[in-house]
Amino acid sequence: MKKGYKKNKIEFIDLFAGIGGTRIGLEKACRDLKLENKCVFSSEWDEACQKSYNALFGHRPEGDITKQSIKNKIPKKFDILLAGFPCQPFSSIGGREGFNNKAQGSLFYHIADILKNKKPAMFLLENVVGLKTHKNKKGEKTIDIIIKILENDLDYHVFMEVLNASDFGVPQDRKRIYIVGFSKKLWPQKDIIGFDFNKLRKKSTVYINKFLEKGGSARSITKHLQRVYINKKKDGRPQILKFNGKQISKTLVASYHKIQRLTGIFVEDGPTGLRLLTEKECRAIMGFPFDLPSLPVSSTQQYRQYGNSVVVPVIRKISGQMLKIYFR
Repeated sequence: MKKGYKKNKIEFIDLFAGIGGTRIGLEKACRDLKLENKCVFSSEWDEACQKSYNALFGHRPEGDITKQSIKNKIPKKFDILLAGFPCQPFSSIGGREGFNNKAQGSLFYHIADILKNKKPAMFLLENVVGLKTHKNKKGEKTIDIIIKILENDLDYHVFMEVLNASDFGVPQDRKRIYIVGFSKKLWPQKDIIGFDFNKLRKKSTVYINKFLEKGGSARSITKHLQRVYINKKKDGRPQILKFNGKQISKTLVASYHKIQRLTGIFVEDGPTGLRLLTEKECRAIMGFPFDLPSLPVSSTQQYRQYGNSVVVPVIRKISGQMLKIYFR
């Protein structure tokens, strides 16, 4: 157990925080286990996301974590680092494969830098599935470099898995990669940790139809646009959600507001017979609580922010198992 830790209390930092989906998931896991929790630092460079984060949590996150002046505000000690970081190519400068050469220039470098200097007990990272096949200019896989840095240079035992939101009671087909780390100083042997992604999945399926709002106040798609674009092919695209049926939503993307055929998810409702999702429907798709304040930004920004966020119940399950290991 971490020396000097406060019994039944977790302190964490929230990096690349977006609107705080990862934080909500961890906070819910803490409540499940009757643990106190405190976010001691958060960072998000996007001003619209900062505004939404402030509405949900009562404080505005710090700005660009790549700036040393922002990093200097991170407390010396905390238990868990949370981050959903953008996927970028890694530097191939030099022949070595160490932390400084390989990670420099990527956003992951700044996570690694904080782990190196602060040495928290655990971390939880989230990224798109494409991270598994992403390569740098030399053809080296980004994920292999990340794991090697975390394990060899930063001394963490690493667990990684691709999980689908639909396996966690969320009505969305959304696959993401999750990377969990435990300090080798606290857990010298990996096999004694007992972390297992396979224990997390929920068997029962939840459908989006039960969350659809009849007459929902969201933008309607014009009849003309439906005729010349939306319905121009009979290929099952975009996805049309109906009130009487059992459907799991496709992945909600950040560019949802652009009304794209290939990635579109629309509801059979409204004055023209077809409309975009309401905020409540977006929350259901992402597993956000319904009792939170509405995001104080435009509908375009709402769609972008929910589409870029994490699925809350997945984070809740993962972090819940991490906390049980930490406090056992």
